Amino acid sequence: MDSQVLVALALSLVGGLSTSLGALFVIVNETPNLKKLGLLQGFAAGLMLSISFLDLAHNAINSIGFLKANLWFFGGVIFFAIIANFIPEPTLAPISKKSGDEGGKDTLKKHRRQVLFSGIVTAIGISLHNFPEGMAVFLGSMKGLRVGVNLALAIALHNIPEGVAVALPVYFATQSKWQAFKLATLSGFAEPLGVVIVAYLFPSSLNPEILEGLLGSVGGVMAFLTLHEMLPLAFDYAGQKQAVKAVFLGMAFMSASLYFLEISLPQEMSL
Repeated sequence: MDSQVLVALALSLVGGLSTSLGALFVIVNETPNLKKLGLLQGFAAGLMLSISFLDLAHNAINSIGFLKANLWFFGGVIFFAIIANFIPEPTLAPISKKSGDEGGKDTLKKHRRQVLFSGIVTAIGISLHNFPEGMAVFLGSMKGLRVGVNLALAIALHNIPEGVAVALPVYFATQSKWQAFKLATLSGFAEPLGVVIVAYLFPSSLNPEILEGLLGSVGGVMAFLTLHEMLPLAFDYAGQKQAVKAVFLGMAFMSASLYFLEISLPQEMSL
């Protein structure tokens, strides 16, 4: 169990710290290429959908039956829908640094305070989003390294635009690259924190049927996250045609990775 926790912690760190890559994207470019971010979101959405339906939900149905698996799956959907209902959605819209002459410096200062507040709220919201994602990586790692690695990969790609959403307003408001990078990175630490807390809550030997059900719920969480947040962003920033291509490319990539990880990992590590 200890080694599983360490693996889950390492994978969640990779996923969580990918928000730092989003911050670097802002610091280096200042005005991010939103089309590239949209394509990235579409690709990550394809990864998520493939994991959710072709891996987690599929295995749950085979292990615990169609009815139980669907109850767990839609339980995960409802759980994350409730969380999303109370968390403001981040925006990746670029912020103009130009201001008119009418307001003067006082208006600019007020605007920057408002933007900074929006960046802090976004960071808190993303942290709350990342916490159940850390739980998902932990549960996936309990099932096997293959599941944990694929979940961490998809979540990491999803977290890059989240880092942009935090860093962009903070950088505009403070003019500090370090502050933007720091806040975006801190928002990602909720993911490994979720692993640590869940590791202490779960018993060392979990009933296999309950584990399969929980992984089915993770599939529901991933499906809701994809359809509610990732696909709309991909359509907005990359356009529908390009985003759909990116989604299917992501699904194909994940299907290939599921196959190659299955045949390459030792039997005791594969599932």
